[in-house]
Amino acid sequence: VIRDYAEAVKWYRKAAEQGHARAQNRLGFFYKEGLGVIRDYAEAVKWYRKAAEQGIANAQYNLGVCYYYGRGVTQDHAEAVKWYRKAAEQGYPNAQYDLGDSYYNGQGVTQDRDKARELWRKAAAQGNQGAKDNLKNHFGE
Repeated sequence: VIRDYAEAVKWYRKAAEQGHARAQNRLGFFYKEGLGVIRDYAEAVKWYRKAAEQGIANAQYNLGVCYYYGRGVTQDHAEAVKWYRKAAEQGYPNAQYDLGDSYYNGQGVTQDRDKARELWRKAAAQGNQGAKDNLKNHFGE
């Protein structure tokens, strides 16, 4: 199956510019991956932020990842934690996992291994393999 990503970008952009949050998140993904457009992390962040501010958990998580690694923005672990937390509070397992890592390692937040364990348990209960591995490796669970 050949996909015309450039055509998809055109239609997602139309919806995104009208404020459609899921389209904004998807457009961010296309920019992050360079699908149908030249890879541009700053542009990805722009669209992720618009969707994240409308409460889209996946966009909040994606924005957190950008801050964690410094893609399209200055690296800022505290800002990553802020966005991970918003997504984690909505039950997003990847955010629970990464927020748990942040607590375990004390990156962007005061180290709290009990909080890390709690978050990893939530993520593991939803099938997140990294959380399952961390619970086993760090807590013998």
